[in-house]
Amino acid sequence: MRQFKLSKALAKKTETLRKLEQNSRKFPKVSHKTPLQDIEFLPSEGLTPSESSNEAFEQIMKALKDDTVNIIGLYGMGGVGKTTLVKEVGRGAKELQLVDEVLIATVSQNPNVTDMQDQMADSLGLHFDGKSEKGRAGRLWQRLQGKKMLIILDDAWKDIDLKEIGIPFGDAHRSCKILLTTRLENICSSMKCQQKVLLRVLSENEAWALFKINAGLRDEDSDLNRVAKEVARECKGLPIALVTVGRALRDKSAVEWEVAFDQLKKSQFPDMEQIDEQKNAYACLKLSYDYLKHEKTKLCFLLCCLFPEDYNIPIEDLTRYAVGYGLHQDVESIEDARKRVYVAIKNLKACCMLLGTETEEYVKMHDLVRDVAIQIASSEKYGFMVKAGFGLKEWPMRNKSFEGCTVISLMGNKLTDLPEGLVCPQLKVLLLELDRGLNVPERFFEGMKEIEVLSLKGGCFSLQSLQFSTNLQSLLLMECKCKDLIWLRKLQRLEILGFIGRDSSEELPGEMGELKELRLLDVTGCRNLGRIPVNLIGSLKKLEELLIGRNSFKEWDVVGTSRGGMNASLTELNSLSHLAVLSLKIPKVESIPRDFVFPRLLKYDIVLGIELLYKKYPTAKTRLYLGEISATSLNAKTFEQLFPTVSQIVFMRVKGLRNIVLSSDQMTIHGHGSQKDLLQRLEHVKVEKCGDIGTLFPAKWRQAMKNLKSVEIYECESLEEVFELVEADEGTNWVRLRLLSSLTTLQLHRLPELKWIWKGPIRHVSLQSLIHLELSFLDKLTFIFTPFLAQSLIHLETLQIKHCDELKRHIREKDDEGEIIPKSLCFPRLKILRLIYCIKLEYVFPVSVSLSLQNLEEMEIYFYGNLKQVFYSGEGEDIIVKSKIKDGIIDSPQLRKLYLSKCSFFGPKDFAAHCLLCNV
Repeated sequence: MRQFKLSKALAKKTETLRKLEQNSRKFPKVSHKTPLQDIEFLPSEGLTPSESSNEAFEQIMKALKDDTVNIIGLYGMGGVGKTTLVKEVGRGAKELQLVDEVLIATVSQNPNVTDMQDQMADSLGLHFDGKSEKGRAGRLWQRLQGKKMLIILDDAWKDIDLKEIGIPFGDAHRSCKILLTTRLENICSSMKCQQKVLLRVLSENEAWALFKINAGLRDEDSDLNRVAKEVARECKGLPIALVTVGRALRDKSAVEWEVAFDQLKKSQFPDMEQIDEQKNAYACLKLSYDYLKHEKTKLCFLLCCLFPEDYNIPIEDLTRYAVGYGLHQDVESIEDARKRVYVAIKNLKACCMLLGTETEEYVKMHDLVRDVAIQIASSEKYGFMVKAGFGLKEWPMRNKSFEGCTVISLMGNKLTDLPEGLVCPQLKVLLLELDRGLNVPERFFEGMKEIEVLSLKGGCFSLQSLQFSTNLQSLLLMECKCKDLIWLRKLQRLEILGFIGRDSSEELPGEMGELKELRLLDVTGCRNLGRIPVNLIGSLKKLEELLIGRNSFKEWDVVGTSRGGMNASLTELNSLSHLAVLSLKIPKVESIPRDFVFPRLLKYDIVLGIELLYKKYPTAKTRLYLGEISATSLNAKTFEQLFPTVSQIVFMRVKGLRNIVLSSDQMTIHGHGSQKDLLQRLEHVKVEKCGDIGTLFPAKWRQAMKNLKSVEIYECESLEEVFELVEADEGTNWVRLRLLSSLTTLQLHRLPELKWIWKGPIRHVSLQSLIHLELSFLDKLTFIFTPFLAQSLIHLETLQIKHCDELKRHIREKDDEGEIIPKSLCFPRLKILRLIYCIKLEYVFPVSVSLSLQNLEEMEIYFYGNLKQVFYSGEGEDIIVKSKIKDGIIDSPQLRKLYLSKCSFFGPKDFAAHCLLCNV
């Protein structure tokens, strides 16, 4: 009977489970990763307060609260501030909790559905498994439906198929609000916007106020202000025009202001005559262009318009085009030309004619500014023809004559057809993007005998077709299949040659050695490149930059061995007297001759061994990476020319690292005089799983401690100390500069033998720049800071400590010199404090520190066996408690998370912790 009853109960449960399993199929996912906060919607000072912007803002916010409104359209002329306003709307909507999430995607003139999907998916933390647009749309639709969302579609030029993208819309999805921006009112109508909002230009008074700030005008300059007001009026209240013209005329004389006013009145763009407002905006922006001092800066600006709209323009590409175009013929090297381009870009950004990006390697162009640049470049003076980013399949304007063209850009297209031949006798620059399967006609380049720059992405062609293009100076072939490489020898003026991402290249032709003028060779991403003929590299005597980076050639031979003579060897680098930039990977240490020394270089990215995942520092221009190799067979002198300039060092699973450290410590650099010049530019260091080193920064590496910005150390079993410090004379440079004063990030993880982070006298050390400190699994560490060091932590934002079993206090009570903890100790910028599983920790901070925690956002303290007090009182602390603390110690309005576990006392007697509980 017992078994019978159990069987019946099991049968009922089985049926219940079956029904639950069927119902669960309706929910393929029950949770998602928390979306990251989008920096697009952080508070910004970019919005120009005006009656129009305030009115438009209120209208949009009202529409967001209206359940009958699903799609809102914001329209206005280019440069009026639509993008800035909708970002402010997104921030306001989240703050008022009108929506749960805000997504933004840029549409542009040639909408790219995949790109828009990716932009929204990144904000949601969504990863697409399928590659089809339809499948991606389904995934996005599924994630968005039923949620309170605001989706901003910025800069629409034509109707948008919301279903194709995967955006829920209509009466069934009213919780999903759509806000689009456009220059064209009819787009709002065709997209069936229930609410249309016009963003007008600034009023005269508002425009004058904005103009005056950017032009640096003072109220007492009455005569200058008179003409300045006339100039401001000609800007017609357009914010982008007011800013660019104002900055262009900043600090100019009264005569220059008069001339500027006269130019503004007369400037015209024939193609834009039918639109008065835009014509004036264009005239204003052209004035900023006219006020550029140097013709080379103007040409650099015009080269930027060759790229598609909303494009992250690589400054490296600009450099290669500029060199091939002969823009900087007066410089001696490509690196000097690159510096000139960077200076021009900096000046153009300062004039608001170009926009910055997240990294210094790229730049962007406002679409209105780009339109102006294209108008200027298309004039008879320059002869540019730009049709970039249009998604073209066919060659544009087949019936047009191209005899006057000097530059043609068809980037960002997928041309499936080309004319048999073009008559372009003046053409100097041609930028093409072709469909992968398109064969370039053999006679296509015959009429381009003056061409100097050719950039070709995709397609297939024979180099024989370039035999008459003998003026070619820059040839860049990206993901392009080309044959008959022996015809390279015909291009005797070639200075820049790039085979980038070409899987079909298995061998470089020996005829390339005849290119006596070649200064830059880039074969990055040529995965199948297995052979570079012996002495080919060494024969390129004028070579300045050699880029054989990741996923390219690796089969270096060693001269004098049985396998030598089949491939290029590293010793050929020493015959290149002009070599200044080098990128290469050497998987086998045996490929490095014992007596080989790298040449002195300005920039380099050298990888020895296997390159694992690493954190890339975009500011690092000189990087040395050693991965999964044995350093015992390496000669430290191999790197003697690199150590004085290296800015980033990565050691991953290196055996015998101690050999490199100690050998370089004793090294005397040829031409530098002494070891004091070693590592003087070192900024970033990462060491992981290197088990035979006791001190990472020995005392004689003090030069390396001057400019260090970040240090990361993981799983080094024998490491006992990070920084070894010694006394020095007051007159030495490194004393005056304060060691470690540039350090911003320090991460130490799983170092079981670590006893000291900084060992020795610390009176010449400052941690004034330290922002992030993370420590975990440091079994023998008993303290972190001395009182002297703790006093310098004025910028510390994150302090995270986990599993440090012997840690009793963060701040030792006394320094070696006997100094007690100073009363002025404070952490004014500390935001995050996490203390987890430190079983011997007794105290966290002195009471006086709590007075400075005004920006604390998170405090987590848990799993502590011996914790007595979070805030403890030391010598003199009782006086502070009674005199300065009345109704609160921790009074941080940002505090949103407070967690304490196994803590007997939060602080000493009379200590009152006042937290805003609504945020905790």
